[in-house]
Amino acid sequence: MALAPELQNAIIASVEKGFDDQIAYTRKLVSFASVRGAEHAVQDFTYRELSSRGYVMDRFAMDRTAIEAHPGGSPWSEHHSKAPIVVAIHHPRKETGRSLILQSHLDVVPPGPEAMWQHKPYGGEIVGDWMFGRGAGDMKAGAAANVFALDALRRLGLQPAATVYVQSVVEEESTGNGALMTHLRGYKADAVLIPEPEDNKLVRANAGVIWFQVEVRGVPVHVREMGQGANAIDAAYRVIGRLRQLEAEWNTRKAQHPHFENEAHPINLNIGKIEGGDWASSVPCWCVFDCRIAIYPGVRAADAAREIRETIENFARGDAYFSNNAPRITFNGFHTEGSVLEPGSDAEAVLGRAHEAVFAAPLETFMTPAYLDTRVYALYDQIPSLCYGPISKNIHGFDECVSLSSVKSITKAMALFIAEWCGTEPLAEPA
Repeated sequence: MALAPELQNAIIASVEKGFDDQIAYTRKLVSFASVRGAEHAVQDFTYRELSSRGYVMDRFAMDRTAIEAHPGGSPWSEHHSKAPIVVAIHHPRKETGRSLILQSHLDVVPPGPEAMWQHKPYGGEIVGDWMFGRGAGDMKAGAAANVFALDALRRLGLQPAATVYVQSVVEEESTGNGALMTHLRGYKADAVLIPEPEDNKLVRANAGVIWFQVEVRGVPVHVREMGQGANAIDAAYRVIGRLRQLEAEWNTRKAQHPHFENEAHPINLNIGKIEGGDWASSVPCWCVFDCRIAIYPGVRAADAAREIRETIENFARGDAYFSNNAPRITFNGFHTEGSVLEPGSDAEAVLGRAHEAVFAAPLETFMTPAYLDTRVYALYDQIPSLCYGPISKNIHGFDECVSLSSVKSITKAMALFIAEWCGTEPLAEPA
């Protein structure tokens, strides 16, 4: 049932009232340099904040064996984070509404050289409408919105009339195993909402992602005898060239995949990291490069990985040098499939009403060729999985920032969504 106008207006006003505190909370989150493996402090902060609100708390490590046994698990490498997952649980006095997962991730990608930022990477500086900092958009503003959308109801003496799980995960930027771990832990609900930075829109479809590493060996000699050696870095370029051809081949298949068919270049291969050689005057005997490539929803990660491996192996067999010195391929991160939010769910309809009440415009949907944790819930719980969040700029780049006016509006819509989806009840027992 749609919210009464009086309650709707009260919730919107409550978000406004708490927004200064929400900004301060977001800045605190941004201040943590929570790159992969260093998320313990921000997760401890999150645990304390949610615990202070009276939620039932759960903090747990990831179970490598369980993750690796699950078809949605990504390979575990030496770089895998050991930070805990944090879940805050709201139990209503009487379960009359529909349950909900509110999820965010607090791991961030490395900031790169600080000298290339105009604003401090972890400063949370505010200039006009924009808060700057690594993770400000992706997705610490969304993490704060999860907390403060619920706080807006509490400020009115209300709470959800259904179970709500507020989940704070890691490994979203590298494997997706954090969200999968909450699924394996047994947390289930009727819908999930993840406020990633999505330009005030709802994601209709998202890509899966494969990470892999290629190691090439060469033959070292002094550069005066370069013709007698084999340059591993030059050889790596040849492998990359063949992978670019595979990327082009996958893009030609877009017509077979709804929501992707009209995109100019939905499948992107990124050579994200490369190392090689030991000495400028020696022909390099080694080169290692790390890659990320997208896959369409409906394509099995195992099938995509097999095609990548076969592409490199077949290329090597036809290459004069590689035929006797095959590259080594390791799948070392994301091994995840894409997902689609099918139209017509009650959850989307409720979010649409909430969005329109705040923005005075219909909720738009779009496709993103990126990984989203919603895939866990769409594929393995088969529940409506909503990814909807604020306007941002430069995520994963220099001077990442998020629009505060957009965050405020998104938080209002989220609070309205929670109130209608879960229903509400008094925060305390009547006297």
